[in-house]
Amino acid sequence: MNVREKPFYLTEEQVRWVEDTLLTLDIKQKVGQLFCVMGQDYSAGELETLVRDYCIGGILFRPAPAKDICSWYEPLDAAAKVPLLKAANLEEGGSGGLSDGTFFGWPMTVAATDSKKMMKKFAGVCAREGQSVGINWTFSPVCDLDINYRNPITNVRTCGSDFERVRDFCSEYVKTLQGEGMAACAKHFPGDGVDFRDQHLHPTYNSLSAQEWYESYGAIYQQLIEDGLLSIMVGHIVQPNVAMDINPELRFEDCLPGSVCRELLTGVLREKFGFNGLITTDATIMSGFTQALPRRKAIPAAIAAGCDMLVFNTDFYEDYQYMLEALANGDLTLERLDEAVTRILALKAKVAGNQPRPAADVPSAQWQAECADQSVTLVKNIQDVLPITPERFPRIRLMTFGNDNTVDGSMTAIAEELLQAEGFETERFDIEQEDMHGTKNLPGDRLTLYLANCEHASNQTAIRLFWAKKHALDVPRHVEEEASIFVSFSNPYHLQDVPRVKTYINAYSCHRPMIEAVVAKLVGKSEFRGTSPVDAFCGLPDTRL
Repeated sequence: MNVREKPFYLTEEQVRWVEDTLLTLDIKQKVGQLFCVMGQDYSAGELETLVRDYCIGGILFRPAPAKDICSWYEPLDAAAKVPLLKAANLEEGGSGGLSDGTFFGWPMTVAATDSKKMMKKFAGVCAREGQSVGINWTFSPVCDLDINYRNPITNVRTCGSDFERVRDFCSEYVKTLQGEGMAACAKHFPGDGVDFRDQHLHPTYNSLSAQEWYESYGAIYQQLIEDGLLSIMVGHIVQPNVAMDINPELRFEDCLPGSVCRELLTGVLREKFGFNGLITTDATIMSGFTQALPRRKAIPAAIAAGCDMLVFNTDFYEDYQYMLEALANGDLTLERLDEAVTRILALKAKVAGNQPRPAADVPSAQWQAECADQSVTLVKNIQDVLPITPERFPRIRLMTFGNDNTVDGSMTAIAEELLQAEGFETERFDIEQEDMHGTKNLPGDRLTLYLANCEHASNQTAIRLFWAKKHALDVPRHVEEEASIFVSFSNPYHLQDVPRVKTYINAYSCHRPMIEAVVAKLVGKSEFRGTSPVDAFCGLPDTRL
């Protein structure tokens, strides 16, 4: 391992710091460097103890106000023998690290603009807003391919299902973000989005053949490695065909998730792809990790197999002790420990000494609005309804699904305000006031506007529309007899549940600029410019009807 070479390219002074620091650490401190903990899991005093006495390597605070994050890190910096890696999930903008940062939009929003220039702006916002509170390491970009539309966790977190678009957009993100002095950590190797299940709940599978994988997910990681990617996060995802390709003696039932799989970590990333950067696990609190092996074995096995760092703990002190036991009984060698810590120190030499930078000179709000305008996608329009006007539809009935709360307030209230400003009367659907009725009295001058904000989230098994128990009276029932438009924020696959809707729009993220962009396009003030990064028709035979 040579930290003077890609991806670290350390100067001689930085190399000396890495070597000298490694020599000053005893075994217990080296073990501490392997851990990146969740900041809010501990009191302020206990965090200082973990930093000072256990010499932990990194901390991630869930999004909080910028002033709070800065105040939390200040005493930890003072207590640290070795500078900390300060991590965040800057997947959707600065809001992934600080609650008062910009929710730019999910990666699929950016991908729908079909503009790498927009991805460059997006990465710039992530970097500068994160750096403003000292964040130096982001667990992004998401490099997964959203191949299976039923997957509840990849979805709009990805740049879509098209290999080339995902590769090129993630490449632009990495180069831009690391050019700003922050370390990127691409995830979730060996690749999520093939299985329809969530690795938070149990190990999942990337079931592509070895050749298919090397030509898609593998090629994405090879490109990012060529770009100088500094780190990779490995998911609790099994890729049996690639693992057995590396090790023909391996049986399917013995294949392990990537986070503890030597064939994938050492065999593919290190040896086949020549990756010299840092490898970290995804969160080890996830059931995809805890169900693979007994924890006493799994924690040291991840490092022995090729990971350099462990993210989050069910019990830090227990996991720390498991590492010491593994060193004592030979399950983990001192040589492998030193190799892992050297990479951690090299990453710190690269980014941990950078000073916070103000984000004020980045036009986040302007770029956010541009992205919204360019991403809204008219997926299906087989009725003569657009643009809508108060003359034709003086009344608009709003029917909303999912989470009405956005970072900017109520989705329904924002839409209502904007529509009323355009001269429409609005009414909100009330299931309690609705009864089963025929169709002859349906008002011909009313348009029903469905607004859905059903977001991806870990620990759920599906993202679907769930209808009212009262006869499903909120379903688009009379699509042949009344005008209606369905707009989906935050999930591009709702046509599976409303296949006969005649006008369907995807908007990918839900915030005020996106709602404004949608309304502007509905009334004809702006053209639809988005390009669908996925098959929004879900490959179903009736969604185009």
